[in-house]
Amino acid sequence: MKKIGIVFLLYILASTPLLAQEAAKKPKLVVGIIVDQMRQDYLYRFADRYSEGGFKRMMNDGFMMKNGHFNYIPTYTGPGHASVYTGTTPATHGIISNDWYAKSIDKMIYCAGDTTVTNVGGSESNGYISPRNMLTTTITDELRIATQKRSKVVGVAIKDRGASLPAGHMGDAYWFDSSTGEFMTSTYYYDELPKWVDKFNDRKLVDQYLSQTWNTLYPIKTYTQSMEDDNPFEGTFSGKDTPTFPYDLKALRETNGKFGLISSTPFGNTLTLDFALAALEGEKLGMGEETDFLALSFSSTDYVGHRFGPQSKEIEDTYLRLDQDIERLLNYLDETYGKDQYVVFLSADHAVAEVATHMISEKVPAGNIRTGAVMNELQNYILAKYGVGKWIKNYSNGQLFLNHELIQEKEINLEDFENEIAQYLLKADGIKEVYTGTAMRTREFTQGRAMRLQMGYNHKASGDILIVLEPAWLSGGDTGTSHGTGYSYDTNVPILFYGWNVPAGESSRYATITDIAPTLSMILNIKLPNGSTGEPILEITDKK
Repeated sequence: MKKIGIVFLLYILASTPLLAQEAAKKPKLVVGIIVDQMRQDYLYRFADRYSEGGFKRMMNDGFMMKNGHFNYIPTYTGPGHASVYTGTTPATHGIISNDWYAKSIDKMIYCAGDTTVTNVGGSESNGYISPRNMLTTTITDELRIATQKRSKVVGVAIKDRGASLPAGHMGDAYWFDSSTGEFMTSTYYYDELPKWVDKFNDRKLVDQYLSQTWNTLYPIKTYTQSMEDDNPFEGTFSGKDTPTFPYDLKALRETNGKFGLISSTPFGNTLTLDFALAALEGEKLGMGEETDFLALSFSSTDYVGHRFGPQSKEIEDTYLRLDQDIERLLNYLDETYGKDQYVVFLSADHAVAEVATHMISEKVPAGNIRTGAVMNELQNYILAKYGVGKWIKNYSNGQLFLNHELIQEKEINLEDFENEIAQYLLKADGIKEVYTGTAMRTREFTQGRAMRLQMGYNHKASGDILIVLEPAWLSGGDTGTSHGTGYSYDTNVPILFYGWNVPAGESSRYATITDIAPTLSMILNIKLPNGSTGEPILEITDKK
């Protein structure tokens, strides 16, 4: 018995280093996928036509939070990417919209705008880009910090904000330049393009994609998850009378942004993946001793969705084609790194509303608010009561910025003035609720739209009056759609993890997109982003 005990003890001692080594292993690569404007229901709605190797593979073999939501207002692209990667909301990270009125300089600024840098490759006008307006670290920053910058981080997207914000302050970012048809960066990142980027641009793939006709992937009669192709609720391209297949891209490109047309087709997603795969190879991501990170954003789903709407055959075809791109990516990762040697997460930067005019035609309460007319009426009211002056400095993103200097000069109480404007605006059709900046700063809201507004409210940057529209109301035209509200159609998005150490399963528990970064922190055993307010998804991180 003694001999057996000694042998057993020696076995344990000998195997301990191996067990410790096994426990210390990390994935070779993390791939973050943001699908711009993707609603959660798209995973189910088109599932019958998805391949087994794309979205379905992630759903079946990965872990999905079915009830995942954005937890702030407004739901736009810039804040969405920043919130996923920082693990917090605009109240903390400071990216309150795609662009916003900067009170200190009395003009609009862009979320990824930076006039201290210039273009590297591409065109000058598209080169003033960096993540400097983002006030906190990202999960990608924390990965670089944890490894003394030995980990590499690369952000890729058609949209500059979809590349620069996820890449964080310490990664590299590349985006598509619609003027030259090339991928580019800025002097924030490099003084000249890496050779692999030049080599990719020399392939001129955008010309190949725009020399073809966009027709449905399968016979159009089989597209049963979308409405009639020719309908009055969709926008179309300049030079084409109807929003119907097929689309001769070669004929349309001259009057539709030239190279920029690629963004409004599913081939923009394919081009983005082409570049992402070139980045994996060019930067040798996942080939070193540390975990590397590819932050990949598919932008074309947003462009197609805005123009045609979520019930269009164009959006159905775009997602069927994106499914093929996802399959191509996963197959590449398997072949290059080995199955289960990488982690992928998939989410969205926001979802999308139904086309308001379509809903009206179906007798569903909805509408389009003409914000210009509402603002004119409000200004006339203020002028009549308080006299001549520029009382409203700016209206944007559902927020009014008041002239504090004039209000103080006239010895008017700011809070009373805000409340009066709020009461006036509630008379307008389409406006459901109005909140004041004073309330946002002095009260704590714990539920509902008020809480989500507060999570999007930055004390230094946000406005004095915040407007919430009625459900299904938009501030736009009669065709196409948009997003930005705190209703479920804009907030319910995929939260899906797949790969290394991720169990298979799903949960209907409420979760938020700010939980993604903390979950990655636990998976990678690194520090949380410094402004993080989300919680790790325990179903993924805690082994049973």
